[in-house]
Amino acid sequence: MVFAAVLLFVGSLTISVSPAVAASYTVKMGADKGMLAFEPAKLNVKPGDTVTWVINKVPPHNVVFDSASIPGGDKALAKSLSHKKLEMAPGDKIEVTIPKDAAAGEYTYYCEPHRGAGMVGKLIVG
Repeated sequence: MVFAAVLLFVGSLTISVSPAVAASYTVKMGADKGMLAFEPAKLNVKPGDTVTWVINKVPPHNVVFDSASIPGGDKALAKSLSHKKLEMAPGDKIEVTIPKDAAAGEYTYYCEPHRGAGMVGKLIVG
């Protein structure tokens, strides 16, 4: 009887441990000083985390992941993470959740209309 009670108690401790909570991050599209940049330009994230890009200055903007610059060159993953539609108004948002099975490494993205001006960012998935 005592053994069963101890087993039940230990089992309940194992069940009540909560899994790691996914984090949420915000990246500004267009720097506060009006530069064509993502703020922050580099961000460390984990699989399951959510990144929200928000139009801040100098629209239009979008977020396009470069399949040649992500682990494994996965074109399907790059496409699923990308948001090619141009967002125009300050406050407009683009939200992406990093897949739970995303490979660790650097994921480069850019704003299509401003890529030539250096509007490039990087998610470091680890």
